[in-house]
Amino acid sequence: MPRGVFKVAVLYVGAVLGAGFSSGQEIMQFFGSFGTRGLWGVALATVLFAYLGAVIQVAAVRIGATSYREILVHLLGKKTALLVDYLSMGMLVVGLGIMLAGSGAIFQERLGLSSLTGVLFLAVLIGIIIWAGLTGVVVVNAILVPVKLILVMGVAVLALCTTQGPVPTGHGGMPAVSLLSGSWVWAAVLYVSYNMVVPLAVLSTLGCHLTPAQAVRGGLAGGVLLGLAAGLVTAAIVVHYAQVWPYQVPLLYLAAAVHPAVGTVSTVVIWLAVFTTGIANAHGFASRVALPGSSGYRAAGLAAIIIVIPVTFFDFATLVGFFYPLFGCLGLVLLAALLARPLAGFCHTGRKL
Repeated sequence: MPRGVFKVAVLYVGAVLGAGFSSGQEIMQFFGSFGTRGLWGVALATVLFAYLGAVIQVAAVRIGATSYREILVHLLGKKTALLVDYLSMGMLVVGLGIMLAGSGAIFQERLGLSSLTGVLFLAVLIGIIIWAGLTGVVVVNAILVPVKLILVMGVAVLALCTTQGPVPTGHGGMPAVSLLSGSWVWAAVLYVSYNMVVPLAVLSTLGCHLTPAQAVRGGLAGGVLLGLAAGLVTAAIVVHYAQVWPYQVPLLYLAAAVHPAVGTVSTVVIWLAVFTTGIANAHGFASRVALPGSSGYRAAGLAAIIIVIPVTFFDFATLVGFFYPLFGCLGLVLLAALLARPLAGFCHTGRKL
């Protein structure tokens, strides 16, 4: 794979393959809870991910974008772009709270410690990183993305190889989330919708460094990889649904069932996914408020960490089940704008599509 294509694909996958995905919780709620029908939802999401990734990346190349604000203004106009920008900031703050809750769930379910210990441990680490800078985290993310992808897919494949009993065709014991109830199509659309906010911010920064061909191929490759990973995890969760649905971090259950050593490694990697995603949310919010490295940036980041700690009083599964579909609804404006811009329109030069 050419270097430019690889860069786009890895950044795209890394932007989506966060803690919710790595834990298996969001996959279970958006797809696994629909039984085998959830695999059709994954197929739809894969097509959307591939198409939208190419749309965003080519748009960034054609207008020479350096930030996601330029893409938002270009697609939505100044007023609507401002509204989506503010909504994105809110999603970043709440997302930070969900990551803190995820750390608490891992500490409770895998280490036997209190969830508050996991919340405070992650909060302190993120606070230190925000205060000191993010150079090291950038390098860690570049290493962790392929590692996380391989591990998640590997655990899913091994879990499928240990399948026993009939495969459920509908909802198991877990009640459907109200915003997703009854429709795997709607679940797939909302899943892609809320997952496009971070990729938009990441991919838009590559606009000045790629050719249109690299942009298209990278976006398509990233979407296909995401779909493949989501499909394997969904299949593993579906066939083990009766066992995994009560767990807040179902992928850890599957990993431990394969082998205790696999469960231990998965615990570390999934917690690191929580860690890096939490940093991304805190940094994204703080850098939107003030210049990175400034006193205002540090103050905004630390304030966001403190403000969202009460959110962690709710368990991780409840937060994912409520806020992620809600984020999907809020992101429908952006999704509609991207879907309305066919790739053929990007053949024009300049800022006009």
